Amino acid sequence: MFIAALVVAVLGCLFILVIGGRFLVAPDVATAGFGVAEDRRRAFTSIKGVRDITSGIVPLVVLLVAGPHVFGWVLVAAAITPIGDAVIVLTNGGTLKQALSVHGATAVLLVAAGLVLALS
Repeated sequence: MFIAALVVAVLGCLFILVIGGRFLVAPDVATAGFGVAEDRRRAFTSIKGVRDITSGIVPLVVLLVAGPHVFGWVLVAAAITPIGDAVIVLTNGGTLKQALSVHGATAVLLVAAGLVLALS
C-alpha cells in the first residue's frame, strides 16, 4: 500500500507539472480542460501554469529532503488547491461535473495518498 501511494503521489506531482506547462504552452486547450470561461484567458493561464508547476515541484523537493512521511502531510495540505479550483469552477459558470470529476477527484487522491504516506 505504501509503495502504491508513493507511486501515485509522485505521478500526480509529475502530472501537475505537465498540466502547468500546458497552461503556458497551449492555453486554449488547458483553459477548456480546467472548466472556466475564457475571459482574460492569457493572464489566467499564466498564473495557473506557474502555480501548477510550483505545485508539482514543491512536494517533490519535500519528498527528496524530508522523506515520504512529511511528503504525505504536504500532499494532504496541497489538497486545498484543487478544492479551491472546484469552488472557482462552480462560481464562474463551470459545471458540477467538471468541478468534481477534475478538481474533486484530484483532492481525494491527494488526501488518500497523503494520509497513507503520512501515517505509515
